[in-house]
Amino acid sequence: MLNHSRIIIGAQGLEGDLCTVEPARGVVAFAHGSGSSRTSRRNLQVAQTLQWRGLSTLLFDLLTPDEADDRAKVFDIELLAQRMLEALDSLPAKARSLPLGLFGASTGAAAALVAAGRRPDSVQAVVSRGGRPDLAGDALGLVRAATLLIVGGADTEVLELNRAAYRLLRCEKRLDIVPRATHLFQEAGALETVAELASEWFLAHLSAAA
Repeated sequence: MLNHSRIIIGAQGLEGDLCTVEPARGVVAFAHGSGSSRTSRRNLQVAQTLQWRGLSTLLFDLLTPDEADDRAKVFDIELLAQRMLEALDSLPAKARSLPLGLFGASTGAAAALVAAGRRPDSVQAVVSRGGRPDLAGDALGLVRAATLLIVGGADTEVLELNRAAYRLLRCEKRLDIVPRATHLFQEAGALETVAELASEWFLAHLSAAA
C-alpha cells in the first residue's frame, strides 16, 4: 500500500513529497541535481522502482525558486547538504525509525555524501546517479555509508571525476558504469538500469541495517 503526503522542510518552507510504503523496508531521500527540483522526471522514475521494491521515498526541493536562479547557490554544496539534513529531520517519526538511504544526482550527490558523512549513525547507504561526488571534497573520507556511484560510460569527464572521488572513499563502495549512457541517461534502458542497480544496493544495505 502506498500513501502520499506533503511535508514542509526548514525555515524556507521547502516542499517535500513523501511516499510511504506499508510495510516499508527503509526510506530513501532524494537530492536532485542543478537546474532541477523534486519533480525531476528521472528521480521520479527511480523512486517509483524503489517503491515497487518496498522502499518509502522522499523527493523535496533543495532550493527556493529565487535560490534556484542563483548559480552560486546551485553549486553551494554546504548549503545543499544542510538542506538535506533539514529534510531528514522533517520526516515523520515513523519514517525516521526506518533504515535510511540517500540518492543524489549531479550536485545533489555531493550534498548527499556530505550529509551522510555528518550522520554516520543514521545513513546506511548512498547512491549517486551521474553525480559529482568530487564536489564533496574532504567529506568523502568521513562517509561510512555503503556508497554506489553510477556513471554513464559515454559521460567521460564525469566518469573520471567519479573515479577520483571513488579513491577517496573509505567505506564499502562500488563504481558501476552503464555502457553507452550519457550524463542524463536518456538512452533506451539506461535509466531502468540505474533504477535496478539502486534498488539492489539499497535493499542489500538497508535490509542489513534493519
